[in-house]
Amino acid sequence: MKHISLKFIKKIVAILFIVVVGLVVAAMFYFNSLKPDYNGEIEIENTTKDVAVYFDEIGVPHITAENQKDAYVALGYVHAQDRLWQMELIRRIAAGRLAEIFGEKLIRTDKLFSGLGIEEAAEKTIQNLNKNSEAYKMAMAYLDGVNQYIENGTTPIEFRLVGVKKEKYTLKDMYNVFGYMAFSFAIAHKTDPMLNEIKEKLGDTYFNELLGVENKNLTLIPNEKNAEITGAFSKEIQNLTAVLPISPFIGSNSWVIGADKTKNGKVIFANDPHIGYSQPSVWYQAHIKTPDYEMYGFHLALVPFPLLGHNKDYAYGLTMFENDDVDFYEEQNNPKNENQYFYKDGILDYKKIEKRLKVKDAKDSLYTIKVSKHGPLMNGIIDPLQTKKPIAMQWIYTKLENQIMDVAYEISHAKSLSDFKEGASKLHAPGLNMMYGDAKNNIAWFASGKLYNYRDSLYTKTFLNGSSGTDEILNYIDFDENPQAVNPKSNYVYSANNQPDSIQHKLYPGYYLVEDRARRIENLLTPKNDWSKEDVAKMLMDVTSPVIPEISRDLIAALDQSNFSASEKTAVAILKEWQGNFDKEEVAPTIYNRFIYEFQKNTFADEMQKGYFQFINTPFVEKVLPVQAKRENSVWWDNVNTVNKIETKQEIVTKSFQKAFQFLENQLGANVAGWKWERVISVEHKHAVGEVALLRKYFNVGPFVTNGGDQVINNQIYDIDSTGYYKVKAGPSTRRVVDFSDVENSLAIVPTGQSGRVFSKHYKDQAQKYLNGEYVKMMLNQTEIKNSKNLLILKAR
Repeated sequence: MKHISLKFIKKIVAILFIVVVGLVVAAMFYFNSLKPDYNGEIEIENTTKDVAVYFDEIGVPHITAENQKDAYVALGYVHAQDRLWQMELIRRIAAGRLAEIFGEKLIRTDKLFSGLGIEEAAEKTIQNLNKNSEAYKMAMAYLDGVNQYIENGTTPIEFRLVGVKKEKYTLKDMYNVFGYMAFSFAIAHKTDPMLNEIKEKLGDTYFNELLGVENKNLTLIPNEKNAEITGAFSKEIQNLTAVLPISPFIGSNSWVIGADKTKNGKVIFANDPHIGYSQPSVWYQAHIKTPDYEMYGFHLALVPFPLLGHNKDYAYGLTMFENDDVDFYEEQNNPKNENQYFYKDGILDYKKIEKRLKVKDAKDSLYTIKVSKHGPLMNGIIDPLQTKKPIAMQWIYTKLENQIMDVAYEISHAKSLSDFKEGASKLHAPGLNMMYGDAKNNIAWFASGKLYNYRDSLYTKTFLNGSSGTDEILNYIDFDENPQAVNPKSNYVYSANNQPDSIQHKLYPGYYLVEDRARRIENLLTPKNDWSKEDVAKMLMDVTSPVIPEISRDLIAALDQSNFSASEKTAVAILKEWQGNFDKEEVAPTIYNRFIYEFQKNTFADEMQKGYFQFINTPFVEKVLPVQAKRENSVWWDNVNTVNKIETKQEIVTKSFQKAFQFLENQLGANVAGWKWERVISVEHKHAVGEVALLRKYFNVGPFVTNGGDQVINNQIYDIDSTGYYKVKAGPSTRRVVDFSDVENSLAIVPTGQSGRVFSKHYKDQAQKYLNGEYVKMMLNQTEIKNSKNLLILKAR
């Protein structure tokens, strides 16, 4: 019996072992099936010839095809296999379909985006598209490739975790992505309601002090238009000298350095658009080569034509223009009929749009949007507008004809600077600074977007009068009058989201960012005339602000240090000697950020109350700060909560510093020298399902300690709040350096990796290099590309 029992146990163990091994093997097969296919052969429809896709060492596909249509089918397929989950999320945002997969907590977000009119504008645009245009044909080829992957490729694990069924994509989804991008770049919806509330509730004295900062502390991007360099004469000389037995010697942040300021006598192009961090990161890199076309591009999810790109002839990129293309109108309802509103001397009916939002595990959410001639009413759609007055949002993106797909196609298919300018001129919204440099030594910058005029005395950052008829757009400005520079005498063009020079003899209104990065870029670019690719790559990692030390000195000058401890005086000395460097080992950034938090709180919170927390993290307050730090007299110094006392600047600043010191002492210890920046700043690239604690370490990338700070060139954007920790939420979405003296060895990096598939080796393989300021090559050399270890053949059926 004992012998039988032992034998039985052995059998059970053997069976369990086989089951465990079987489960492990099955799991391995399953997880391997979730990786993108970088090798082998896959049959694909609607191509005329086989397409070769070489994947390089960081997972970038190099697509070689016989024609562009085949190439775009292939692009759609490989883009989807790496980024289908990202595509799914981004198409749902503008359509108001996030609650459908994430539940009731996303209803408010869905209500906002579905109410903006993006979908309605997309439908109208699609109806009027030229179906015979190359842009349309290539876009449809790309969507065909995406949908073929949906039909035949493996489903990303996120779809199973969240419970999403795959759906094929349409042109409307693509336009929804454009619409979301346009809205995310706008700032008015974050700023205008706050400024309007300050004006209404606190009055003109408070409001005018804030208003006065907009024309101070400006570093202007100069306008300068010169002739395009055709290169014809130079090309002929090159052909003639090529036969000689001895060769002759021939001599956003974004900046493009002209040939006369570079070491090798060719244009160097740099770009690092600042976009919110996420996982996967925003850009998908792809290189297309056909007999008549080549482009190494950076693509948004579901967008076939890259918004950033280069080939051997030219490079282009973008920064945010920050112009004002959103205006809010206060409508006046007809008291006899709430479905009507007054306009001039008449009465108009609101247009009503019924909306149904699907919600996971709950009933559908139904609501009605009212739309005036100015746009949809925001009441009940966007929370900061807590008012009974009907407030309509007029947005140029939905108001005017949309040619954004043609813009993307034309700037990525340009044959000359003139072609590029023509494509840039068709952009109506969002406002973008289009940056350009080419192998013929042209450099250029175009502020693209449809600009317009109101009556001269109208201030557009508070609510406009919707009923009077006097607050309407008077006319649109011709693109040739937009801010721009072509081959300027300075030999460089740049943009750091700062105020451009005058348009029609006035500064065009917008939400331009503070001058810190712009001034630093000018300070670095102007004196140097031997720039190299390596110099530019290093400059993209610069972490010094020329403005912040000035703010510190203005505040320190107001301190009453008579009762300060030795440690407090040490902290003041560190701040006073600081040159604005945000390196990890620096102590001053830690002191400065907490000091500024307390200073802004003690200056503005008593008047603004709860609204203060929204105000201190707007770009607008960053323009207020240097001006307020200089002011000796200000209505904001007085604490309205104290009785029979009017506080002075010295009292506010001193109190703020002492509060900051006490906080840091409790947070980081008594040793001031130990308050290093690296102890309080971090970055984590968050995945949508990484919010689940159990899945966070698998899907999120980080957290990491990072270098940099807010409004330095290596811009690490974070909110300042009561916690004393600075969690970076946005920064350079890629860093690119294209050197036309060595274009095949141009450099780039992205924050995490090329793939959005968690089991891919390219999910986060660039993360540490990105943090270290390293780069990888953007491969253009066909011999090198064809030596890649990974080759996927998409075989024509």
